Amino acid sequence: MSCKKLLVYLLILLATFTFKLHAVGENLHHQHALPSNLADHNIVESDFSKALKKGKRILQAENWNVWGASPIVGDDGKIHVFYSRWRGTHSRWLSHSEIAHAVADKPEGPYTVLGTVLTGRGGNKWDADTIHNPTIQKVGDKYALFFIGNNLKDASKYDGHHASTQRIGLALSDSLYGPFIRVGEDPILEISKDKKQWDSYLTTNPALLLHPNGEYWLYYKAWDRYNDQMRKMGVAIANHIEGPYIKHEKNPLVSFSHLKRQVEDAYVFIHHNKFYMVMRDMGVIHPHVGLILESDDGINWSEPMLGYRTSVEYINEEKVERMERPQILFQNGKPTHLFLALMGGKYNTSSAFIVEIDQSKF
Repeated sequence: MSCKKLLVYLLILLATFTFKLHAVGENLHHQHALPSNLADHNIVESDFSKALKKGKRILQAENWNVWGASPIVGDDGKIHVFYSRWRGTHSRWLSHSEIAHAVADKPEGPYTVLGTVLTGRGGNKWDADTIHNPTIQKVGDKYALFFIGNNLKDASKYDGHHASTQRIGLALSDSLYGPFIRVGEDPILEISKDKKQWDSYLTTNPALLLHPNGEYWLYYKAWDRYNDQMRKMGVAIANHIEGPYIKHEKNPLVSFSHLKRQVEDAYVFIHHNKFYMVMRDMGVIHPHVGLILESDDGINWSEPMLGYRTSVEYINEEKVERMERPQILFQNGKPTHLFLALMGGKYNTSSAFIVEIDQSKF
């Protein structure tokens, strides 16, 4: 082969390689993007999703990971946020997470961090190691702070997996400024003893609904690890905030195991006399968005709709990051802001994230 032909061949080879590399890059980009023609893909975008405006990161702190921010308006008129935080790599949430408290004059901040609210108790306690995923609500004249905890040393009693000891706990306080005192020595919601049950492995990610009938409805996630390996949602109901919480006979209420898909991080609320469940999608529509379901009774839920889009729709960042643990700030009885946990950020860790809800659209 002459030098000229060899040069032409190499140029063609280089062009082919460049084209293929570009195509791979495009595919990697588009696999994180929602299709522009949602209807053609049988995706229904909810009014809630359409009502979401631009957002911003909050509670970014160097050397801290921040997760699962739960907002509430205090009697002092300030916005109080209870959230998970820990130092080091993101995986250390399993062993080093604690719940912290911050306040601001408005949802967008700036926030003043007041300090730690709850930490792992150590020793042989069920919540010895990590305290995570808080959700706060006012109940009568008290504040109820639900959370999850674990004891990693006890994992050997199950299958050895780090998640096997995750359970839901509850702490109460007369004031948002604390102290928050744990209710009893045991989890507020235990696993089912029968391994054939969907929630026989763990109970996590609590979401409390104050039902109009006066009951306390505690929605939660379980990982059906002993059966189909899918994560599903159910509810347990109590007449008193301290329990006992009785699991509903129709559990799990929300499952996409027939699609071999999962969901987690449900937050349930009532708006205009309708129940809504907004949660993180794990592939039903798209692994980087949220779902929202509707219900007339809080038990029987609609088909999933798009609850929120990917992160880049709400913030001027190029990389699509995971948005999890949705919770909603209510002001004067109206849902005004969606709070989320968002990977990435200024310190390439994770932060809380808020998106305003357009009241005229939802």
